[in-house]
Amino acid sequence: MLLALIAVLAGIVLLVWSADKFIDGASATAHHLGMPSLLVGMIVVGFGTSAPELVVSVMAALDGNPGIALGNAYGSNIVNIALILGLTAIIHPIVVHSTIVRKELPLLLAVTVVAIMQIMDGELSRNDALLLFLLLFVYMGWTIWQGMRSKSDVLSHEFDFELQTHQMPLKKAIPLLIFGLIVLVISSRLLVWGAVEIAQSFGVSELIIGLTVVAIGTSLPELASSIAAARKGELDIAIGNVIGSNMFNTLAVVGLAGMIHPTTVPHEVLQRDMVVMGILTLSLLFFTISLKGHGRIGRLKGGTWLFSFIAYTAYLINTAF
Repeated sequence: MLLALIAVLAGIVLLVWSADKFIDGASATAHHLGMPSLLVGMIVVGFGTSAPELVVSVMAALDGNPGIALGNAYGSNIVNIALILGLTAIIHPIVVHSTIVRKELPLLLAVTVVAIMQIMDGELSRNDALLLFLLLFVYMGWTIWQGMRSKSDVLSHEFDFELQTHQMPLKKAIPLLIFGLIVLVISSRLLVWGAVEIAQSFGVSELIIGLTVVAIGTSLPELASSIAAARKGELDIAIGNVIGSNMFNTLAVVGLAGMIHPTTVPHEVLQRDMVVMGILTLSLLFFTISLKGHGRIGRLKGGTWLFSFIAYTAYLINTAF
């Protein structure tokens, strides 16, 4: 039991560290290869922050632990909005100026609705996973198209500043990218093994462990990047990271896990977790888009999200035993 706890803690620490190095290396490499700053931010950084969720869920699916894979993906979406954006808004109220971010929010809500409809029959099949992958490629194509035609967007200027501030030579970026990925895989294996052992020791379902310990642990890169962006006043990056991460979690993470290990989905996922995820996504849309054009997420709304996360987590823990 002690060894499993050490494995989880070590896995989370190494996961956060390796994800940061992986993102830095990938961003610098993409920038050196001529990718526009906006696309580096939206695709490389946005999806890179979800690399822990992806690797952990793949490892869990390969090990025959689909509960951790699903709990990690859906739980991370809840953490991203309720905990991460909640804390970010408390630190610095969020006003979204980027038209790209505002256009992505309805897409995120639509993808969330698709994800909910897919598991209404209690199954996540390979056909469901294939559909998610198809939607992922459509979304990425749309993102690239938007990025190429919106070079003057506020988000583009924020990413330009970030890349210029953290310049890195290519001969350093590529080894950092490779090393970060290797440590990411190793730390994910540690985290999954420890989480399964803890679940078995306490008699708690793998789903609950995935929704709590694993989801929070794999979301720490998003938490760090969003708080850092908020402290610098780069609020469009903060919310853009969360939107990109949730999109990637729903489409790529669940899709890949479903391809590897199609599974029966417990009814509580639909009745409890997907309802919470759907309400949070809908609130994000309402909070961000206003008739005045610039939605504002103030400290009260941020506090509401944070309280909802605490209440949700307390409910999970209370009903786990």
